[in-house]
Formats: sequence, C-alpha cells, structure tokens
Amino acid sequence: MPASLEQKSLFGKFILKSQIEVKTGLHIGGGGENLDIGGLDKPVIRDPLTQYPYLPGSSIKGKLRSITERLLNKPLNRTGGSGTYRYESDDLEDGITEIDGLMIPYEGAFTCQISRLFGSTGGTKFWMPTAVAQKAGLYVPPEPGKSDETPKKTIQGQSYVQINRGRNCPARLIVRDSHLLPQSAEQLKKVDTGLFMTEWKFENGIDRVTAAANPRQFERVPAGSIFEFELVYTVENSEQAIEDLKNIAIALAILEDDALGGHGSRGYGKVEFKKFNFFYRDLEYYRRITNTPSDGSEREEIPSANNIQELLDNFTGLSQNIQHRLSGS
Repeated sequence: MPASLEQKSLFGKFILKSQIEVKTGLHIGGGGENLDIGGLDKPVIRDPLTQYPYLPGSSIKGKLRSITERLLNKPLNRTGGSGTYRYESDDLEDGITEIDGLMIPYEGAFTCQISRLFGSTGGTKFWMPTAVAQKAGLYVPPEPGKSDETPKKTIQGQSYVQINRGRNCPARLIVRDSHLLPQSAEQLKKVDTGLFMTEWKFENGIDRVTAAANPRQFERVPAGSIFEFELVYTVENSEQAIEDLKNIAIALAILEDDALGGHGSRGYGKVEFKKFNFFYRDLEYYRRITNTPSDGSEREEIPSANNIQELLDNFTGLSQNIQHRLSGS
C-alpha cells in the first residue's frame, strides 16, 4: 500500500453531554469469573476500581452504528462471526465486495456516512474500478512485456482489479464509557437485593415436551439509574459535519425506542436521554489554552435541549448555530 503525505483536516471538536436514564432493567454482560453454585449466570460489567456498574462506550457506539446502518439502508458486506453480517467500507474509494459469491457494492469511506462517522478497516480481496485503483496508487500496471498477475474482472461493462488490502478510515465519533451520576450511585448502594447496586432477574425456560424447567439468573442495572453520557465528534469537513450530527441525533432517538444491552426483546434496556448540553471547540480554543490557564469558561456553549424530542424539534436551529461556528474555522 502506498504511503500518503496528506494529513487529515482538523477544524475542531463538537462535544455532546447528556444523561441516560435506565427505564427498564438493563444488562450489559461483564463475563463471569467464577462458577458458584446458585451464583449468577450473567453478571453485568463493572468498574474494576469502584465495582459500580457502568455502560461501556463500545456497547453504546455499536448500537448507534447498527441503528444508523439500518437507517441508511446499507448492504451487509462483511462477516462478523457466528453467521452474522454487517456493513463496512473496504476502502476510501467506492468498490465492490465479493462475499459468498455475491458482488455487493460499497460506498468509499471518503463519502460514506457510516464509515466516516464510525470508522472502517480496509477490506481484503475486493474489487475496484481499474482507473480509480490506479489513480489511488493501489494498482500499478506492469511494465510493457511483463506479465500482470493481478486478478481482473469486467463488471457491468467496466474494468475492475482485485485489491489485496484496502485503506483504513479512523472514526470521527468517540463515545465515552458512561458512569453513574454520584447521587444515583448513592441511591443504588441502598438497594437491598443481595447484590451490590444491582438486581436479580430470574427467568425460566420450559421444555415444551417434558415440561422440564431450565432456570437462569441475570444481573441487571435497576430502572431509575442515571448515567453520564458524552460523545465527541471530530470536525474534519464542515459540509459533512451537519449531516453526521443529524444522523447521530436520529440514531439517539431511535435508540430510545429500541433497547440498549442484551435481551431487549424481553423488556430489558429501555433508556431515555435527557439534559443535552453542546459545546464546540475550534483549534483557536486549544491553542489559546496552551498559554492561558483554563477554568472551563472558554467553552463555546450552544443552546441546550431537555430531551430527545426537543433536540429533534430544534435541530434546524442547532445546525445553523454549529454551521455559523464552523464557517469561522
């Protein structure tokens, strides 16, 4: 793969802070270390220092990604193990993924709303238009008189070459781990369930023929728990920024009507976002704080929203506010 001298642009950071209120018991598994008789089958993930339950950023980001893939009706072109599939750009440029004998077009990460937001890793042995691959330096034709062993194929009348390895696209979106609000943690410490700050959920599978029971125990974060939520969006392209932030807002709204964590179809994991606060920090902000001690007052705060509906209702005003700030970047 050819080296590149081009650095990615950095205009600033858009920061969204909110709270996540758990409306029904929530389970994000942490993996059991012990197999105690009568013990939990499915414990929740906990902070190793405090032993408080928390919501991993990877779980929230993965859920937002899967929602956005369905929102934008992206094809499933990558295997994810255990017979599952997902969408991901194979390269920065458009091309075609060959999987299980199917030819599935993907959008290059330069423009793809999913890959530029959530990131993508380069695919292997995918197809790219010969002229595009040559321009990108991914395919170099052999000198006259020498054989060319690069696989080629004509697809819909256009010449394609097979690329052994595509280029990565780092994610613009960062989702932090969500930890309990201090007052919510104090409330959970008083919960008397036999578990520290969580609850048991007993379930039972019944054999339809023998009526034999198969009981199991899940650990859940109780309804009413409130976590701090934060995501950071790196602005690399001011024209794409509003489109990306709009997709994030819609994905958060859909998540409220979906479920976070496991066993959502059985009532687990309903969550609600509230008390949104937005900040934008351009490069000048970061340069300024290298010379001036910061007390946080330099943050460029954008008008807040109390809940997801208010966020969607006022998104036009929010986007105009952000666009105004980006125009000065």
